[in-house]
Amino acid sequence: MPIIYVIRHGQTDWNATLRLQGQIDTPLNETGRGQAKRNGQVLADLVANSQDFDFVASPLGRTRETMEIIRSNMGLPAAGYRTDDVLMEIHFGDWQGSTWDELRAEHPDEVAARFDDPWNTVAPGPGGESFAMVSARALGWLESVEQDTVVVTHGGVIRCVMGHIEQMPERKIPLVEIRQDRIHVVGENRIQRL
Repeated sequence: MPIIYVIRHGQTDWNATLRLQGQIDTPLNETGRGQAKRNGQVLADLVANSQDFDFVASPLGRTRETMEIIRSNMGLPAAGYRTDDVLMEIHFGDWQGSTWDELRAEHPDEVAARFDDPWNTVAPGPGGESFAMVSARALGWLESVEQDTVVVTHGGVIRCVMGHIEQMPERKIPLVEIRQDRIHVVGENRIQRL
């Protein structure tokens, strides 16, 4: 299996205020830019043969900006990567742009159902997804990786990849903490966090 360095995009203001971004395009904040810089500096020390790596990101702006900062801090041209739509964050449907507190006040039964079974419960509205749906596309992407890769994606996608590799029960996968200032190194049946 190739080595895959999996990185969550840097922090946005919506992350800081616990607002559901999903597939809404929100920019990095200064903290997020610092996290991306840190991850790029760590990768610069780890990846001696970067010309042999594939660099791929979700097409959303926060992941592209993170990738460009990472590549710049690795001494590489910022734009030398590709995007892949399957790496986009879980789509929260009509809930995108809201906080869980706001949603609990407006839709208590729907939110309770989501928290009871986030693996199978589809977010309401156009495009809404469950974690099972995200996992299917994330694992399809993982199986397609043929060379050493640096990928910048989102918390939901990373949770699904980690859950699969570490053979977690489905109910625990949506709860895994994914930090924005760490690199997850995916190897054969294990993940190392740097």
